[in-house]
Amino acid sequence: MNTTVTQRICPLCEACCGLDVHVTDGRVTAIRGHEADVFSAGYMCPKGFALKDLQEDPDRLRTPLIKRDGRFEPATWDEAFAEIERRLVPIREQHGAQSLGVTVGNPSSHKMGLMLYYSRLLKALGTRNVFSASTLDQMPKQLSSGWMFGHWLSIAVPDIERTDLLIVLGANPAASNGSLWTVPDFRGKAKALRARGGRLVVIDPRRSETAELADEHLTIRPQGDAFLLLGMAATLFEEGLVRTGRLTEHLAGLDDVRAAVAPFSAERVAERCGIEAPAIRGLARSLAQTPRAVLYGRMGTCVQSFGTLCSWLIDVLNALTGHLDEPGGAMFPLAPAFQANSTGEPGRGRGIVTGRHRSRVSGAPEVFGELPMTCLAEEIEVPGDGQVRALLTVASNPVLSAPNGRRLSAALDGLEFMVSVDIYLNETTRHADVILPGLAPLEDSHYDVAFHQLAFRNVARYSPAVLAPADGRWPEWKILLKLQAIATGRGAHADVDALDTELVTAELARTMGSRSPQVMAAVQGLSGPERLLEISLRTGPYGDGFGTRPDGLTLARLRAAPSGIDLGPLQPRLPDLLRTPSGKVELAPAALIADVARAQADLAAPAPDMVLIGRRQVRSNNSWMHNLPTLAKGDFRCTLLVHPADAERLSLTHGGRARISRGADAPAIDAEVEVSDEVMRGVVSLPHGWGHSRPGTRLGVASERPGVSLNDVLDENLRDPLSGNAVLGGVGVQVTALA
Repeated sequence: MNTTVTQRICPLCEACCGLDVHVTDGRVTAIRGHEADVFSAGYMCPKGFALKDLQEDPDRLRTPLIKRDGRFEPATWDEAFAEIERRLVPIREQHGAQSLGVTVGNPSSHKMGLMLYYSRLLKALGTRNVFSASTLDQMPKQLSSGWMFGHWLSIAVPDIERTDLLIVLGANPAASNGSLWTVPDFRGKAKALRARGGRLVVIDPRRSETAELADEHLTIRPQGDAFLLLGMAATLFEEGLVRTGRLTEHLAGLDDVRAAVAPFSAERVAERCGIEAPAIRGLARSLAQTPRAVLYGRMGTCVQSFGTLCSWLIDVLNALTGHLDEPGGAMFPLAPAFQANSTGEPGRGRGIVTGRHRSRVSGAPEVFGELPMTCLAEEIEVPGDGQVRALLTVASNPVLSAPNGRRLSAALDGLEFMVSVDIYLNETTRHADVILPGLAPLEDSHYDVAFHQLAFRNVARYSPAVLAPADGRWPEWKILLKLQAIATGRGAHADVDALDTELVTAELARTMGSRSPQVMAAVQGLSGPERLLEISLRTGPYGDGFGTRPDGLTLARLRAAPSGIDLGPLQPRLPDLLRTPSGKVELAPAALIADVARAQADLAAPAPDMVLIGRRQVRSNNSWMHNLPTLAKGDFRCTLLVHPADAERLSLTHGGRARISRGADAPAIDAEVEVSDEVMRGVVSLPHGWGHSRPGTRLGVASERPGVSLNDVLDENLRDPLSGNAVLGGVGVQVTALA
């Protein structure tokens, strides 16, 4: 037997842990945490083990599928691309570019090829009907960060290894290992924080895995987060606790913030957020008076009607207390490649623009080049100029991940043509006419294009493919290039390698001018994502500048360092990071100051009798890991958490079943009940991404215990008006016992 051990970055969640993958005679035999990894230091969660399951999953697609007479049949790549050209091009020619819609899901952020080539495809397609998982997740944070700092990905993350106080609001990093914050082994880092005398405070309607680690856990009324944050900000001004420190000269709008939050005293917001006024004031004082402290909020703060307001206020509070861009506070990573705020003239830029166009039916504004995912169904259903008639989905399963998936599922059946780039026949891709599967993660090279920009520490890491793909299989970047060739009239037989070189040459000519021939010569022999990575590394903040800094980073250096290269702890980056037109941190963007008035009008809104929230689980990442035996085994996890007092009041029993709906005439789902004081009274919780009982899928393991989709009872018309993000939590529901 021939056994090798290869280092590999795990691509299954934002933690990006370093792994040792043991391969014997071409088969994965073991996966362990890589002890020498400069980022994760040997840590791995159960998802890392599941890479073996994913590699060997008999349900994973390995060849294209074409639907003929309502049934999927295996096809060659030539046949699949010919079918796409035959059916897609006439739709585009007859009805225009806006007749095509595109969706992309969060697995794409874990694939270098998808990350680097998806935007190129979008540009070639020319459609404005672009939808992604961002508007089911993080768009509020990207929007508020863009307004404040000038770029969509200038997102501040906690400097956890140096902080003395970490306040976590509506997030569960012990299960997620960070979200918009790449932090493997959060549990170990939280214990180290407490061991050095620091404190962890968690604010969440549920006693989550993170709350179990905390010094203090405060329950909060769902959708009360913005009011808590407004009350904390008001307290800072009322009690003279505002200390902006060295950033004072770089801040704009402080007086506007003071005036906006003034009506929201702790006493006034206490009932709305379900936290008593002394506790609100105590949180504000602790944040202000602890030398190294940071406030972090995530999923729960985003997937609500005040998502952008919450995201903004978190950064405002860190700035008001002197903890923005300071060690131990909220800091900005400096990624070695692909980070826009480390290129160009430092300290000033064009900022961001939203609303460049609107959705055809609801008039929802474009944000970051996207429309809300919750608008997709109506854009397919409603006739007229610009109606979506053909759809391309890329690693995306909105039938389970978006509100009212039943409506979307029916709408997909009305399309004239649909193509999916996906490795599974799932609840969404079952509607496709052609499915194009990419490679399994271990068959592909890996670099974290996005997550280096969100990391708790600056590092550089690259992983080559562990296993060679079988002959004839295509990586996603080549699939996207072929689709681009078809869409631009080059045809299904276009040479994608030649197209790739042509695109890179043109891009370098625009960005590097007279140096572009020299750069192209220097990357000769590379192609695809590796060529783009080499260019970005060598021109990045740590790069060798193509010879001008001999000790700088290159792809060759990363290949020679399988454990990664440590680039040190986070460092202050303001004002150089800023790309705002003013060259200042915009503390008071006009749209957010205006949205405070909406919060004030909502302050006295009555609380529903019962509200539904989601929850994150360490063995799950939305809908795309439920077919892996390593993660599916154990206790059934798609249960409805109900507080004992509510269970008694509603005659619910542990292990029994309950019906959940928004009202008598609204859609309903039935779920297994789990009675637990883990959730506060008046709140029930279901995990996100389940519901694998729809016919026509090929998910053998997931369908054995399918669970239910909480999104089937959510209203697709409920959105944060600023970001377009879906409201996935804090929604009023009715819960009744079933026999």
